[in-house]
Amino acid sequence: MQKCIGAILTLMVLVSCKQAKEPVDEVAIVETIEKPPVLHYGFNLEEFNVVHDTVRSGDSFGELMLRNKVDYPKIAAISENYRDTFDVRKIKIGNPYLILKSKDTSEAAKVFIYQDDRINYTVVDLRDSAVAYKSKRKVKLVEREVGGIIDNNLSVTMDNLGVDYSVTIGLSEIYAWTIDFFKLEKGDKFKVIFDERYINDSIYAGRGRIKAAYFEHKGRPIYAFPYVTDSVNNILDYYDQEANNLRSTFLRAPIKFGYRLSSRYNLNRRIAYYGYKVRPHKGTDYAAPIGTPIIATADGTVEESTRRGGNGKYVKIKHNSIYSTQYLHMKAQNVKRGDFVRQGDVIGWIGMTGNTGGPHVCYRFWKNGRQVDPLREELPSAEPIVDSLRIQYMEHIEPLRAQLDCIEFMEPDPEPEETLITYNQ
Repeated sequence: MQKCIGAILTLMVLVSCKQAKEPVDEVAIVETIEKPPVLHYGFNLEEFNVVHDTVRSGDSFGELMLRNKVDYPKIAAISENYRDTFDVRKIKIGNPYLILKSKDTSEAAKVFIYQDDRINYTVVDLRDSAVAYKSKRKVKLVEREVGGIIDNNLSVTMDNLGVDYSVTIGLSEIYAWTIDFFKLEKGDKFKVIFDERYINDSIYAGRGRIKAAYFEHKGRPIYAFPYVTDSVNNILDYYDQEANNLRSTFLRAPIKFGYRLSSRYNLNRRIAYYGYKVRPHKGTDYAAPIGTPIIATADGTVEESTRRGGNGKYVKIKHNSIYSTQYLHMKAQNVKRGDFVRQGDVIGWIGMTGNTGGPHVCYRFWKNGRQVDPLREELPSAEPIVDSLRIQYMEHIEPLRAQLDCIEFMEPDPEPEETLITYNQ
């Protein structure tokens, strides 16, 4: 009997030991990590019903908001209190916008996002008290180098290299006083270093600043480097390899592009309409389509902005004690008397007011109170870099010049050869 009891106890011990030694599956503890929401324009779009659209002809901010169940007092608050931030009268046809609507049954607009351009946008937040503010999308700058040889003209060459047209504009503005871009020659060369802007690493958003350039016209090399000589007013100019300012005191013409020199300064001009009598023409006419911007050819103060007789609507600018300029036959002026304008500022638009047979601007140029031919004048150049900054400037441009010198010129694509096709008789 005792033997049986002992055997049973031994068996129970063995079974319990075996059970104790058997591995027990551990329960894995899974920690859930919530990913932060992806924000667009600072908002989680998952929280709204989103409407993507563009401004159409006849659309207004007020009508868009009323259609999307925004109370009139909020519309009025934005229109009146945030005019400096968002002028609701100036929304442009074709510009995209988003409306973030509530997900409840009312589907009322809570946020209006207006795209000013690819980078800048305006947010109108209507959720509590109506507010408006401006912001920018994150932009990545990618440096690009381009070199080319002109076969036709600069614009075509740039286009063949896949370069934004704004780079052509930029180069023409930098060299506007030293190179006549309407008289470029086949074989002229250029190199340029500039930034390209990208949104989300892939969406092209335009050109950034031109960091350095080189142009070889008629065998003459001209470098161009941006440099700030007045840090207080942050005035930036482009200078050459000798620290000379590439800007002249006056631009060559009061229009940037798309003009035709239709009539020159001529004191002995005879006109058939007046019986071939001598009718002196003391201006230089630049023909261009109506609405083309007219720019100030130099810094100065607006002396007159009015309409008078055959001059039509015009602007006259006093540049200093020696020089003044006048711009006639405008469609409309963009400045008023007493305004200070900078070289290149738009002061009006091409029109046909006054005595004129077609759309153009008559550009008149005074020197010491006498009208002269601006195309024959030896116009003064802007000041070079002062001696105290010269060493610093030369050190600044050294790596940029070395980078330019290493850029290779891309040869223009050869014209396809003509193929002689023969036919069997």
